[in-house]
Formats: sequence, C-alpha cells, structure tokens
Amino acid sequence: MAKTLAQLRTQIDAADRELLALLNRRAELANEVGEIKRAEGSPVFRPEREAEVIHGLQSSNPGPLKPGNVASIWREIMSACRALEAPQRVAYLGPAGTFSEEAALRFFGTSIEHVPCVNFDEVFRATAAGTAEFGVVPVENSTEGVVARSLDLFLNSPLHIVGETSLLVRHNLLRQSNSLEDIEVVLAHPQALAQCQGWLNTHLPDVERRAVSSNAEGARLAATHPAWAAIASERAGSEFGLHVAAHAIQDDAFNRTRFAVICLPQTLQAPQASGRDCVSLIVSVPNKPGAVHDLLVPLKTHGVSMTRFESRPARSGQWEYFFYVDIQGHPSQPNVAAALKDLQGLCAFYKVLGTYPVGD
Repeated sequence: MAKTLAQLRTQIDAADRELLALLNRRAELANEVGEIKRAEGSPVFRPEREAEVIHGLQSSNPGPLKPGNVASIWREIMSACRALEAPQRVAYLGPAGTFSEEAALRFFGTSIEHVPCVNFDEVFRATAAGTAEFGVVPVENSTEGVVARSLDLFLNSPLHIVGETSLLVRHNLLRQSNSLEDIEVVLAHPQALAQCQGWLNTHLPDVERRAVSSNAEGARLAATHPAWAAIASERAGSEFGLHVAAHAIQDDAFNRTRFAVICLPQTLQAPQASGRDCVSLIVSVPNKPGAVHDLLVPLKTHGVSMTRFESRPARSGQWEYFFYVDIQGHPSQPNVAAALKDLQGLCAFYKVLGTYPVGD
C-alpha cells in the first residue's frame, strides 16, 4: 500500500531530527579536534583533508544524491564546524554579488567573515597584511584565457596558492526594468564585456560599453539610473533589486572561470598530498635558442604531465617572458620532485606559486 503524503512528511520530519542530532554530534567532535589543534598550534583549515573527506563520500555514496550535491552539503557542514573554532576571514573582489564572492562561498562555505575588496591588488594586499587570512582571485577563464592582473600580482607576492575552485559563469543583463529598450550604457568588468561581446554586438550594437571594477559594482551603478544596464550574476541582481532583462548572454554556453585560493605560508603551509594535486610555478629561461623546449624535457623524462603553460611579458624592455606552468602531482612524489629539481636547474627565475588539491 502506497504511503500517504502525511506519512511521508512524518518520516521526513523524523529523518531531519536524526540528521540534526548527528550534525550536532559531528560539531562536538570538531570542537574536540579544534582543542587538539590549538594545543599543537595546527591550522584550523586543511584543504587536502576536506577534499579527501568529500571525495571519499562521493565514492561511497549509494545515491540518489548526485556527487555535486554531496560536495555542496558537506562543504557547508565543514564550514559550519570550522566556524565553531574560528571563522575564516576571506578577501575577494567586491561588492556583494560578484562571482569572486560566489567562488569564495563555494570553496569555504557560507560560514566565513567577508572581506570585499575594490580590485585584485587590494585582495592581495589585504591577504598579505593579515586583514584577511585567505584571498580568492580569478586566474583563468575558458573563453578569454588568463586573468592577466592576477598572474602579474603573483610574481612579487609572498602569498602562495593552497586551493582552487571553478564556477560555471552565467552572465545576465540586469536593469531597473525588464526590457532591452532605451538602454544607453552597459556596465561590467572588462572580462565580462569580452565574454559577452557577440551578444552585445547582435542585440545592443550602438550602446556604450563601460568598464567598471567588478560586475557587482556595475549592478550597483545600474540600480541608480534607469537607462543603465549591467552584466552580472542573478545574485547581484537580487542584491541590488534589478530585473533580469536577458538571461545567460555569455558567448560560450559553458563559460567557466577558475579561481585560486591564496594565503601567507605562515597562515597555511602547502597542503599534503590528496591524491589529486597540482603544482603551479613561475619560471623564466635565458634568451637562447631551444631554451623553452628544454623546459619540457624534465617533465617528459620523469613522466610528469603539464596542464597549463602561459607566457607573460617580463616588462624588462628586452622581450623577455615569464612562464606560468601547472603540472599534475605533488612534490612528495619522487618523479615530481625529480622533475622540479631538474627544471629549477634550467631556469634563470624559478618560483613555486603553490601545491594544492585540484578543484572540482
């Protein structure tokens, strides 16, 4: 005999009470862990441990919850438990409603102290100065490539990368009215304007495109003028009371942005191996024939896979370049350690940006 709606709701209520009791039990255990960490001087946040927990649960999950749902739920549980010890202060490009804020919440969960910043430079400064324990900055977009300013800031920064996350970025046209008529200005971060230029050329070809410090700042400004529109997230629209005049206007339907989580080494040292890790480097080589080719030889010799290779001008006036390289693996693996040692011997400049678990 099929259960009635009332019976199912009674069972759900009972399951919720069981869940709450178990969650409180987990929080009590987390408090005990926190006491041990404080006595040892260990960090509250261990990204490799959290990644290990989530991947283990996803692997053993019998369903019907999807792996992404499991990750989201447990990230929030761990965020709430961490906050009982000490909520993390996290810097990101503000104001409220940016994709950077969304990336911070995706990585750390919602139980954080928000430190919104006016630009990427300020995110690095706030994190290096200790105003924030961690920072979150975009480093790469699937449509427009690298975020140049973020990469340039890494060059002379004491911060290192301890984690990463990526977002499926859906840009929306937001304004005070639900219409495409009588728009005079479209405001957005330069990256968002570039990612939506095809749609803008087709639907608003004669409208001024004005670059601002962030998409959420564009949404804030659009809320002050009826003839202005912004390109931003639905969260930004809700934050500033704007209508979505057009949904998902990005030129690439699968547009994704990758974000790096950064901090001082004394805040958190390089995470231990999680089994799914990445090493990020900045290197330069002497300006001679075959020098760039030689960079790849140690990786091939030791069987290490390279997942990213980007160049940025060294700004020396001599047509020299820095190369930003990501490789798979962890320095605790003998072949990775050997490849890094050989690679360093070939470089005029060599800096490890970070070793961290690969993001979802």
